[in-house]
Amino acid sequence: MFKAVAIKSLALKGGIHASSSAIAALAWWIVPILAVLGAITYVVWVSKFKSGFDNQMHRSVGKFNKFQASFKDDQPE
Repeated sequence: MFKAVAIKSLALKGGIHASSSAIAALAWWIVPILAVLGAITYVVWVSKFKSGFDNQMHRSVGKFNKFQASFKDDQPE
């Protein structure tokens, strides 16, 4: 009777250990996969909105150049 209980408890302990290592191994696969998917999503998102950002940046730089030029034109001689 004692042997059967000892074997049963060993089997349960082994099962718990096996499932925790399986979860750990799964985490080592899930984390990099999610990171790659996140990176791909970010690249697609940035490339989609890049043209609008570039246009706004050039417009902003153009306004700043006009602002600087207004000081150069108004200098007394």
